[in-house]
Amino acid sequence: MGQTDTPADPLVAGLRAVHRAVAELRRGTPVLLRDESHGVVMAAAETVGAGGLAEIAALARVAPLLLLAPSRAAAIAPLIPPALRPAGEEPAAVALRLPPALLEPAALRSYADPTFESLLPPGQRPDRAPAPPLAPAALALAKLARLLPAVVMAPLREGLGSPDLLAVAAANVLAYPVDAATSLRRVAEAAVPLEDAADARIIAFRAADGGIEHLAIVIGRPEELAASGGAPLVRLHSECFTGDLLGSLRCDCGPQLRRAIARIAQEEGGGVLLYLAQEGRGIGLVNKLRAYRLQDAGLDTLDANRALGWGADERNFLVAATMLEQLGIGRVRVMTNNPDKLAGLAACGVVVEGRVAHEIAPNGVNDGYLATKAARFGHLLAPQDGN
Repeated sequence: MGQTDTPADPLVAGLRAVHRAVAELRRGTPVLLRDESHGVVMAAAETVGAGGLAEIAALARVAPLLLLAPSRAAAIAPLIPPALRPAGEEPAAVALRLPPALLEPAALRSYADPTFESLLPPGQRPDRAPAPPLAPAALALAKLARLLPAVVMAPLREGLGSPDLLAVAAANVLAYPVDAATSLRRVAEAAVPLEDAADARIIAFRAADGGIEHLAIVIGRPEELAASGGAPLVRLHSECFTGDLLGSLRCDCGPQLRRAIARIAQEEGGGVLLYLAQEGRGIGLVNKLRAYRLQDAGLDTLDANRALGWGADERNFLVAATMLEQLGIGRVRVMTNNPDKLAGLAACGVVVEGRVAHEIAPNGVNDGYLATKAARFGHLLAPQDGN
């Protein structure tokens, strides 16, 4: 069923299939999602066009459903019928059966994207439907594509043979975060003297699917310190284009990055700053910009992410743990205000010897952002910093 590629290593084959399916969804092309018992055709509500919807209709056994992440469905509750579940039970996805007038690109994006300005047809309203078995994998695949977790999905008709669409196994989609993280390997290294750390090297890591790289900024010789039983100072820094590169005042990322490099350079034996490709706590730059729009309308950081269908924090700390393992560092002191980073590393087998505070004073623009970090994310920030 569908196009396949079968390298000798099953893990690599699974990673490549997911990577290619991600690219198809980002282009608006439907893909086939399957397990041992089910086969569906799906596309991302954010990117699918009229041609993609026509492909789905030609392959589907019944009219497609729109699947939304539960937090996105909660944000648009007035637009959809009441839940088909007992109170307090969180579904894996909310499934909506749309009337024909809503099965078109602008309407689908309106349901998926709170920042997309489009009027829904008057008098049209979806019906609730039970979430299909492959719903969790479908939403997970959209998230891996850094698209909004909203998909159009329908079961395949019988007797289709092999449709000319890329096929991916649901099991590979669900396993992708762990498989990609544990397959990270060093692919390049160079000395890069920095303004605040002359003895610095940058080491690039890439997963087996050839996807986006994560970087380690290694200052001094922390590997030697680790080999002698020491615990180098380590900072986990999620990339932030707006803060790190442009100097945005909306966050504290740029000052945190520069101060961390300078602080590590002062350490006996040095340390490591892991520069992780997990923009916006793992939701990606485009979605972070959407979240900014929602924050400007009154939501805080956490509620803006949830209104888009994302979790409060979508980062994968196994990425950092694997990079540290590749560097020969198993014991660390972590420069952070976020207890979740300590717990996340420890859960992945890294021995966390202690925490080093890393506070940046508010600047008059990001005061509310820092207050939300303390009040709703549990960051350990001092009251004088507006928290």
